[in-house]
Amino acid sequence: MSTLYIVSTPIGNLEDITFRALRVLKEADVIFCEDTRVTRKLLEHYKINPPDGREGKPLKSFHAHSLIPSTQYMASFSNIAYVTDAGTPGISDPGAKLVALARESGMSIVPIPGPSALTALLSVAGKEIKEFIFKGFPPHKKGRETFFREVAKEAFGDMNSKCVGRPVIFYEAPTRVLKALTFLDKFCPDNKIVIGRELTKKFEEVLEGTASELLVILTTNPLKQKGEFAILVIP
Repeated sequence: MSTLYIVSTPIGNLEDITFRALRVLKEADVIFCEDTRVTRKLLEHYKINPPDGREGKPLKSFHAHSLIPSTQYMASFSNIAYVTDAGTPGISDPGAKLVALARESGMSIVPIPGPSALTALLSVAGKEIKEFIFKGFPPHKKGRETFFREVAKEAFGDMNSKCVGRPVIFYEAPTRVLKALTFLDKFCPDNKIVIGRELTKKFEEVLEGTASELLVILTTNPLKQKGEFAILVIP
């Protein structure tokens, strides 16, 4: 029976990969990946895919807009590894469709855990968090304000039903982070917010404060607007 391995890869620092993940990548018959160029660099770094012109390990592109591969094609391999450009596949990254296909076709599915910006930020929040809400990326245009209203609703809770607010975490792109903070300032002006910028990378930074305080920090220093963001709203 074929096996599909869902392999987590570094979100920045290339040292953040497990021995198990490296072994699976070396032993895989084929690697499905979000972007073959990004994955090839990772493989070359660990000498899994030789950079000297010799034929390397087969890479198959599979991303959010890819056609689903046929079950016959999947079954032609004994061991398939799937990676995204960074982090854990299926967590605001492609992967769910591939896992669903593999399960329907009777393949064995094995998660290879590893880096995630979600857990990295939660670990440095400075608050004991037993439960939280993860909302992925906000919509780019339509539904964006509704998204942040829902963030505020989750963070505040429902006093009528005595439902306590829960921390909310989401991801945001650098081009939209100021707009995100502007919405948070509108709907959650008093909440403590923790931002993880460029997590595990050279210019990694964790900032905290209210939305208005963070807006001042980011607008007065445009360099702090660069990179990928994970944002935590604390009740």
